[in-house]
Amino acid sequence: MAFASVHKVAEAEFPTRWGAFHILGFEGHAAATRDDCVTAAEPEELVALVMGDIYSSAPLVRIHSQCLTGDVFGSLRCDCRLQLELALAKISEAGAGILLYEEKEGRGIGLMAKLKAYELQDSGLDTVEANVQLGFAADCRGYEMPAEVLRLLGVGQVRLMTNNPEKVAAMESAGIQVVERVSAEVESQETFERYLRTKQEKMGHIFEHVSSLKEP
Repeated sequence: MAFASVHKVAEAEFPTRWGAFHILGFEGHAAATRDDCVTAAEPEELVALVMGDIYSSAPLVRIHSQCLTGDVFGSLRCDCRLQLELALAKISEAGAGILLYEEKEGRGIGLMAKLKAYELQDSGLDTVEANVQLGFAADCRGYEMPAEVLRLLGVGQVRLMTNNPEKVAAMESAGIQVVERVSAEVESQETFERYLRTKQEKMGHIFEHVSSLKEP
């Protein structure tokens, strides 16, 4: 989904458990929509957490999709909060980097639809099957806005922290050079093993410790 415009609306100092960041807010106006995905409320919002010198070399960048259930409530149906905390820790360890937190709850289907998908998963469907059953694409996210934000920040090369090859391809397609893919893999837990296995088998996500994700 292309964006007609993206602009910064605010910037402030932002101390965290992982160190001192700057928090920047951006708004984007979509130029097009998809029939198999919900249309985000206008304007779409994205928050960037920026630490240190992001210009001397390609910074570590994590594009993290909003997950209220995981990031806020600590859900163990997914690995989202663990990935978020891993990314913040890695940026802190490097002394520089960018976390892009985008408004894409439930891989872009929205919170209420995500809860409906949970209900379907409890009846036996996997995370992809549930989205499709609800009339959505398996993944409704697009990464044009994160790419636009990186351009606004003056960043053209990144070390992208992701297990998702589609994010790498999307950045490259948008003109952001990915000089390295950094794993965002976290330790698997029984409550989300099937979720990771589905992402691996049906969405092409890359996991180094695949043996722990195989069916018994």
